[in-house]
Amino acid sequence: MQTQEFIKVLEILEKEFPKWKAPVVSLMAQQIKDPFKVLISTIISLRTKDEVTAKASKRLFSVAKTPEEISKLSEEKIAELIYPAGFYKNKAKTIKDISKIILEKYNGKVPDTLEKLLKFKGVGRKTANLVLSEGFNKPAICVDIHVHRISNRLGFVKTKTPEKTEFALMEKLPEKYWNKINKLLVGFGQTICKPVSPYCSKCPVENLCKKKNIKTFR
Repeated sequence: MQTQEFIKVLEILEKEFPKWKAPVVSLMAQQIKDPFKVLISTIISLRTKDEVTAKASKRLFSVAKTPEEISKLSEEKIAELIYPAGFYKNKAKTIKDISKIILEKYNGKVPDTLEKLLKFKGVGRKTANLVLSEGFNKPAICVDIHVHRISNRLGFVKTKTPEKTEFALMEKLPEKYWNKINKLLVGFGQTICKPVSPYCSKCPVENLCKKKNIKTFR
């Protein structure tokens, strides 16, 4: 698949997107426009269903919504508020530690560079890029399992890991499309282009897809 074809896919998916449920962190980011809340919600979302992430984030932010307020909570209290998010005890420690570092090193403001975000323990490229794109509206490609799978399935990239997919997409795609990719492909991947037996029969980009590594489909 050539770059112009992939751009056409994104344009088609953008028109279809209102029919799907938006990824929870993207939806929350549009509503709150707060890099700190985007960062914390993204940490909560890791290996956690969207519905659980939304409720856990709401509970936490109803009690504490700034680095200063969260740093005053005990790890046990944070864990209680974000339960039953996956690995909630580990995430509680991560959330408290990051809040303290933001206060002590960055004057209470989330840093807006990939390099600085990656210095936080528990923050990987996926989380950092989502904070940059959704929290700061900076060009960044957040690659999760959906973006990785679908980019390869379409035949636009041929990569083995999400990180390699990120760099391949950055190389092939103009910056103005970077921030759209995660929201569109996650929504698409959760509803139609599923990991196993995707709904090719009702896919809006079926005629453009190379169907790489698809064994069965509906």
